[in-house]
Amino acid sequence: MFALLTYLIFLQLKHQQNLDETLTQMRELIAQNGLPVLLLMAVMMLMNWGLEAKKWQLLVKPLEYVSFRRAFMAILSGVSVSVSTPNRVGEYGGRILYLKNRHKLKAIAATIVGSYSQLIITIVMGLVGFIYYINNFEVIKAGQHFGPNFWEKILLGVLMVVCALIILLYFRLQIIVAIFDKIPILRKAKIFVLIIARYSPRNLGVLLMLSFIRYLVFSAQYLILLYALGVTVVWWQGFLMISTIYLIMAIVPTIAIAELGVRGKVSIYFLSLLSSNLAGIIAATVGIWLINLVLPAIIGSILLLGVKIFKDK
Repeated sequence: MFALLTYLIFLQLKHQQNLDETLTQMRELIAQNGLPVLLLMAVMMLMNWGLEAKKWQLLVKPLEYVSFRRAFMAILSGVSVSVSTPNRVGEYGGRILYLKNRHKLKAIAATIVGSYSQLIITIVMGLVGFIYYINNFEVIKAGQHFGPNFWEKILLGVLMVVCALIILLYFRLQIIVAIFDKIPILRKAKIFVLIIARYSPRNLGVLLMLSFIRYLVFSAQYLILLYALGVTVVWWQGFLMISTIYLIMAIVPTIAIAELGVRGKVSIYFLSLLSSNLAGIIAATVGIWLINLVLPAIIGSILLLGVKIFKDK
């Protein structure tokens, strides 16, 4: 799948008008602003995962105290494990290595709550972007029976209902504990999900706030990199399209290596509606993937090696 998507992206790029001129402009921009932009991207990457570390620190607090430094190391280790798992579910396994054995299974439930809060922000912001998209761009032409954007509006309605339900469930996590209690096959595992009933509405609100700030950081990071590579868009339109891209990526099941191809294709589809600079869009998409996923995964691999050596000793 990755190879196919990469080939399709290559074909689109090959047929871009004024490609040589665009690549020359990109090289000039990189030569002028490459180092400052790279440093800014690195700082924003640390902010991105630092906010996630703060969330995880708060989530496991009912189990045991974890310093911010240790939480940050756990997050990076989780990223390292996640690159080979669908939709990065391996993050949970990497993080819990830094907790005491008796708390590890319970911490998985706590970590899921953190992912849940981030998913809510992704869906809410994605819906805002999707509303802008269907009101400004007609993809499926009006036919004999259906008006323009009929199916897009149906999808929007479904997503809005799903969004309302997941927000309701988020502030009523006790429902999940009740389900585990009522279903015999799940009853034995109830002890591992009890932690989610300890989070007050205030705790959950703080998690949502941190998730929203983190969302702004990595969305701004993407937008800045687009500008740095010569992709000229109105900033708020670019932000809304980026929100739509993240919504699609949250829905589509992928693993990290295939995610690059999917993300590239989705990014071209939406951002090319605002700019014809496909080369810049592709470069920014690959750059964000390298900075926000590959680099933290490499650091996390080194940290995991240190954990293994320490345990062996």
